[in-house]
Amino acid sequence: MSKPRTALIIGAGVVGIASAYALARRGMAVTILDAMPGPAMGASFGNGRQLSYGYTDALASGDLLGKIPRLALGGDPAFKIYPTLDLASIRWKLQFLSNCTERKFRKNSLKGLELARRSRDAMADLLAEHEIEFGRRTAGKMLLFGNEKSFARGREIMEMKVRNQERQMALSPDVAKEIEPALNAVASPLVGVIYAPTEETGNAPQFAEKLGDLISREYGTSFRFNASVSSLGSDSGSASVTLDTGEELRADIAIVCSGAAAGHLLRKTNIYIPIYPMKGYSFIAPATAASPEVSITDVARKLVFTRIGDEMLIAGLADLGDHSPIVRPERMANLIESAQASLPDAADYSMTRNHWAGLRPMTPNSLPIISRPSDTLAINAGHGMLGWTLAMGSGEQLAELLFTN
Repeated sequence: MSKPRTALIIGAGVVGIASAYALARRGMAVTILDAMPGPAMGASFGNGRQLSYGYTDALASGDLLGKIPRLALGGDPAFKIYPTLDLASIRWKLQFLSNCTERKFRKNSLKGLELARRSRDAMADLLAEHEIEFGRRTAGKMLLFGNEKSFARGREIMEMKVRNQERQMALSPDVAKEIEPALNAVASPLVGVIYAPTEETGNAPQFAEKLGDLISREYGTSFRFNASVSSLGSDSGSASVTLDTGEELRADIAIVCSGAAAGHLLRKTNIYIPIYPMKGYSFIAPATAASPEVSITDVARKLVFTRIGDEMLIAGLADLGDHSPIVRPERMANLIESAQASLPDAADYSMTRNHWAGLRPMTPNSLPIISRPSDTLAINAGHGMLGWTLAMGSGEQLAELLFTN
């Protein structure tokens, strides 16, 4: 395939902007389109604020397979399945089930780990060359386990990563509390902790905005906001992108980085990609004297606690079949209630704000789709719950795909 010189990137989230950076610094003229009025206003906005380079565990696993009947019956408040009968949903679910084996779980998790390492290296290279302020901090990350069975499984997965040169360790509750005193307030039983001291936190929307400013200033990348794409096409060896207004834009290649919306747009061109939205929620509350400094994941409740300055961002829930980004008050109440039950002193829950819901673009194997179906079309989408973590590495992989024949 030919090496394109101009590109239209659809999606100004963290993945789209990281892709633009990877291409623009190699000399490509890039325009980024987004339906929203500014950058990182979709799934990137409610990001859990964690750069979880060592936590790329695939969602599909043999463990989850045995839990699916309970989840389908509403037995876990962290999950909610809304019944849908559309063909795309059924197809995705069958592909997901085919990945629910131990062998595929390990394969997919390690592939994700490889891409995350590439992202970590690309982020380090970016920050060595450019000063970008987004509250980056090496906070470390702790996974909390409430029973022996889940902790034993957590140690198995940890050991797989340690064998692949990741720095993680299993801690007793007493040792973990010495490192993070906020754990003294854990309301539920705490059996053990997996700790990764080098994991990072930061402000994902701020990062996307600052990187967008950088590529505009240094490489001439342009942005078109409030630009909703209705269709993609190809003519005379170039890509065409038609907006809802009827305006047609052209470039050598169109690159779809629109997250959960990517599948619907591509199906209009008779291309199926297995991306299905999983709705998540987050909120912000003031930090307290007992707020953790280390990022915390409550494994049983599927909750993430991240300190950003004098605030806590708390994210969680996983809803399948709800394709609307609108906040459902009852689900937000579930999230706040679950957070209080997990770490009651981690935040001032009486002053929550920024109640947010968004659609995570999930694939059956928890790996992003980075491909070039034709000379004039490429895809970088499907990063699930790890969009920011994988963004920089995905951009580099996309650039290699386009510039290496």
